[in-house]
Amino acid sequence: MGRCGPVGRALAGRAKLGGVSHLVAAPDKFRGTAGATEVAAAAAGAARAAGWTADEVPMADGGEGTLEAVGGEVRHTTVSGPLGRPVDAEWRMVEVGDDGPTAVIEMARAAGRALLPSPTGDDPVRATTTGVGQLVVAAVDAGARRVVVAVGGSATSDGGLGAVEAIGSRERLGGAALVVACDVRTPFRQAAAVFGPQKGATPEQVAALTLRLDDLAERYRAEAGVDVDRLEGAGAAGGLAGGLASLGARLVPGFELVAELTGLAGRVAAADLVVTGEGRLDPSSFEGKVVGGVVAMVGGRVPVLCVVGDADPETAAHPPVGGPGVEVASLTALYGPERATGEVVALVAEVVAGYLARHRTAR
Repeated sequence: MGRCGPVGRALAGRAKLGGVSHLVAAPDKFRGTAGATEVAAAAAGAARAAGWTADEVPMADGGEGTLEAVGGEVRHTTVSGPLGRPVDAEWRMVEVGDDGPTAVIEMARAAGRALLPSPTGDDPVRATTTGVGQLVVAAVDAGARRVVVAVGGSATSDGGLGAVEAIGSRERLGGAALVVACDVRTPFRQAAAVFGPQKGATPEQVAALTLRLDDLAERYRAEAGVDVDRLEGAGAAGGLAGGLASLGARLVPGFELVAELTGLAGRVAAADLVVTGEGRLDPSSFEGKVVGGVVAMVGGRVPVLCVVGDADPETAAHPPVGGPGVEVASLTALYGPERATGEVVALVAEVVAGYLARHRTAR
């Protein structure tokens, strides 16, 4: 761990004010090894065992894990998968403020890479977001006054055409606001070039998909009056974000939207210590992702302990934001790669417990 001294002094100083100390656990998922809910529970459990109170706020940046983070009433709708085969897609209905029901959809549940794990042949070209549009329609029909679409984990590069055609028109939204939670800033026309290869597209297919995106950009401008080339993040999910924008969707940073839905700012304001984390810490962690968003939201008011599966050494030693109140604990560095991937939940609890014990002793 780095930067122990300043963090310890800050924590000790707050504890001397009296009363029971309070920890807020607001991690992202550790991709492939532990969900955000599990990690938050582990950190909070360690705090309670040490006599603290704790609040669990599993987080996401608008990609996979968003449903887990926002909670709400679980709904299921059968929709068309990325290649047309029916899939049972989970989504959520939540109440936020006085604006009426908000539906939260993960596009990956209808058109994600987990549904097309080994694309072959022309699969990367055929893959469609039709099921995403069908989920939007189902949410509107269920009474949603706002529909949030989290767009991470896509298997598609269709520019959102499948979803747009499934919805049909802005009028089909029935006045409901459509919001896209973006986890990247990729321009619309670059979506295939940036993400196509990881979705199984060959160089020739990437070129063909890019031409299709070019055509769609012109079509959305001509038919809907929306210039997707001017929208940051319109290339998210293979251009799905841009396609939904042609129907009036507002594109917003995913972390900010999830933070709003979970009430993170108010919960962090009550903390004496905030714990966050993710599977791997690197410079991108501070560019719209959960760790950077949590650290920025805390703003140095209280210490932040960032527990991660692994970390870029330079980023761990010198986080781009947060100042001396941020400590990074890499499970790989502390316990080795095998335990870091196989025992995430237990090790997170151990790190948090050790941190609290060290600073209690220091006081």
